[in-house]
Parts: sequence; C-alpha cells; structure tokens
Amino acid sequence: MTQAPDRTRESTLRIGDALTSLMPDGLPFRLTAYDGSAAGPEDCPVRLHLANERGLSYLMTAPGDLGMARAYVAGDLELHGAHPGDPYPAMLFLLNNLRFRRPRPAEAVRLLRGLGLSHLLPPPPPPQEHLPRWRRTVEGVRHSLGRDAAVIEHHYDVSNAFYEMVLGPSMTYTCAVYPHEGATLEEAQAAKYDLVCQKLGLRPGQRLLDVGCGWGGMVRHAVREYGVRAIGVTLSSAQASWAREAIAAEGLQGAEIRHADYRSVTESGFDAVSSIGLTEHIGVRNYPAYFSFLRDRLRPGGRLLNHCITRPSNRPQATGAFIDRYVFPDGELTGSGRIVTEVEDAGLEVRHHENLREHYARTLAGWCRNLVEHWDEAVAEVGIGTARVWGLYMASSRLAFERNEIQLHQVLAVRTDERGGADFPLRPDWLG
Repeated sequence: MTQAPDRTRESTLRIGDALTSLMPDGLPFRLTAYDGSAAGPEDCPVRLHLANERGLSYLMTAPGDLGMARAYVAGDLELHGAHPGDPYPAMLFLLNNLRFRRPRPAEAVRLLRGLGLSHLLPPPPPPQEHLPRWRRTVEGVRHSLGRDAAVIEHHYDVSNAFYEMVLGPSMTYTCAVYPHEGATLEEAQAAKYDLVCQKLGLRPGQRLLDVGCGWGGMVRHAVREYGVRAIGVTLSSAQASWAREAIAAEGLQGAEIRHADYRSVTESGFDAVSSIGLTEHIGVRNYPAYFSFLRDRLRPGGRLLNHCITRPSNRPQATGAFIDRYVFPDGELTGSGRIVTEVEDAGLEVRHHENLREHYARTLAGWCRNLVEHWDEAVAEVGIGTARVWGLYMASSRLAFERNEIQLHQVLAVRTDERGGADFPLRPDWLG
C-alpha cells in the first residue's frame, strides 16, 4: 500500500511566518497551525487554527472570501472566541483590525514555494458549495425556469425544521421592521407585514398576489388581518407545503399557495401585488419583463410594493464568490435607482421609496441569536458544515448592512388609469 506523501516536508516556510509577512501592522489575532507555528498576540480573544494541509490548499487556491469559506465550512480553519452560529464579534474585530498588503510578484513566488507548490492543487470543495456560474448551464441558461428552480431549491429547501429554528415562529426570511428599540423579532416581522399591507392600501374583499411568497407569511397576515383574498407563489416545494399546512391550521379562508414560478400566474385585475425578497433572484437584465409582468397583473389603481436588497450605488458590481456559491446562486443586486427606473419604465408610477437597511442588520442579529440558541438541534438537522455556512453568511450580511455596503429598499408604485388617476391619498396614510 502506497503511503500518502507528507507535504509538510516540502515546506520551507512556516505558516505563521508567511502570514505575518503579509501584515504591515502585524498580526492582530492569534494564529496557530498544524505545522506547529504560531503568531499574533497570545491574549487576543479572536483565535484561528489552521488544522491541516487541505485547509492551506483551500486558502492558497482561492485567495479571499471563497478560500476562507471553504476551509471554515470544511472544519479545516477553526475559529475560537466566537460562537459558530454568530461569528459577528470575531468578524467585526477582524474587519476593523486586519490589514493585508499585496506582495510583489517575486515575493509571492517565494511564499508559494516556501509553503509548498503542491498546495496549489485545489481540493474538492465542501458539499455545501454550489457549482460555479460557468458550470450551471447544465441547469439551463441563467434565470430560465429550470435553472431558477434549481438554485431556489439549493437555498430554500434546506429543511423547514432548520428554518423554524433560525427564523422563529413567523417563518419570515426577509427584513423585519422594528417599530421601537425594544421590539422583538416576532413583533418586528408582524410590523413589516402590517407596513406592507398599509402601503398597499389593502381593504376587505380585495385581491392580493404575493410573488416569492416563502412560507406564506404575507399571505396569512393579509388574509387574517385585512380580510383580503390572496394567492402566494413560490418555487420551493418545501415552503409551499409548510405554508399550506399553516393556512389550514389557522383555518384561513381565501388564502392560496401555489408551488410554481411567478411567471405561471395567468390571472389579472389584482388590487395589489407584493414582491418581498424576490427581485434579488430575478436578474437585472430581466427587470423590464419582471415589472411589466407585475404591472399586467394589476387593475388600474392597483399598487405594487417591491421590497428587496439593493446596493448603495447603481454601478454594476459582481456578487461575492462566497454568497454566489454558498448562499444565493445566480443572485444579483443593484441600486434602488435602477429599481425605480425599471418600475417607471414598465409604466408604473412610483409614489414612495424608503431605505430600511438598519432594520435588516437587526433582523440578522435576531436570526443569529436563534441559531446560537438552537445550535445543537440545527447541526443535528442539517449538519455542521451547513450550520457554519448560515452563521457565517448571516453575520457577514449584518456587517454589510451596518457598513452601508448593501441596503434594503421598499418601492411603492401604482398602475394609473387612462386619465392618470392613481386612487392614492394626498399624503401617505400609513405614516399616521
């Protein structure tokens, strides 16, 4: 039997020394590695341990967030000093204190040789990682019906039980709206749905279409609290099943959940359309068709509320590798200005527009607390790797909202009648 080569013998540079050489201000955290090296202050509360050669190979073959994510999700890069369900404190510390410098080409070659060129052979990625974009064509062209269904299944069909642990009783996986400082996550999610209903001007007997309905939170709230008839549509079979059971348990009449693509809805004449957290999956190039489709579902005077994550500018920007591979495959964000433009170009009149990014940071903090509280159950349900992905994703997203790297916008629009009538109050009545 052939023994696997010991690649540590190829290394002439210790890992701790290599990393320290790239830090102009010194290593701010404590690092230990499988080669016995250590660096950084011994009393630092944030400690990283590189456990094996595979982890080093992940870091060397995919520098940046993807390599670190692979090593962390696989358990090859261990984080100490923060709970894996909420690594926010450690990530905040690293973000505020970590300063890399880019090595010169000759220095980079020396570092690679010193650590061992054999580590440049990429290991297989963790099973939680989705295919890179160039390989997703096996599922169809980007944002085709088949490919959209595949990527939605990747993210949303993880486990309803897992989502119950993370999201809480509301089963709402979108930004909450905190009415006051002391509001709980559940209170804030109810306030969000109430705000959407009020912006849409819902009244008893009206018809609502909720595209990307998730576990039916908006549908159930609107039917229960505002007396409307509502259709919710989701591409996730797990979400649709859960939502139908919740509707039956509440005994709600006039609430329907469809497991289908929103493009399959043929009915029109709706009084209101809500799109809460779906636009991120549509693709910017598809906005004209998307908003035109939603416009055509409305009656004259009907309202659209679009609620989605946005960027602080309207310039094109690629999605980060970690988010694209592990969280939202094919997801795409743009600025709120582009959203407003596309809504208006589709023939709708924008009447109100607001940014709720601080609310999303609070929402993510609440989800992380839930994951920490149910960590052992969550790991038993989906596995340690997937649980780590979620803690990392939610904590990093919280930081991004806090630092104004991403935002959350609600855009309210109306389909005017032939004479320009909007059936809209002189002042927004939901503001009191």
